[in-house]
Amino acid sequence: MTLNLAGTEMQFLEDLCVRKGVSKTAAIRQALRLYQVVEDRVDAGKKLYFVDGSTKERSELMLL
Repeated sequence: MTLNLAGTEMQFLEDLCVRKGVSKTAAIRQALRLYQVVEDRVDAGKKLYFVDGSTKERSELMLL
């Protein structure tokens, strides 16, 4: 498979792989699994939030 990414996207992927100690393939697979979980939950009518650990403030994740 060939993947065309913008320079900033490729740099992020490469930096992420170094930080996590994984290959690009492993990072892409993990991202796809996460995307699938998110899509499945949204399709089921659930909402996703980020919660600030100290203030407990919630921010809803809005998807396209």
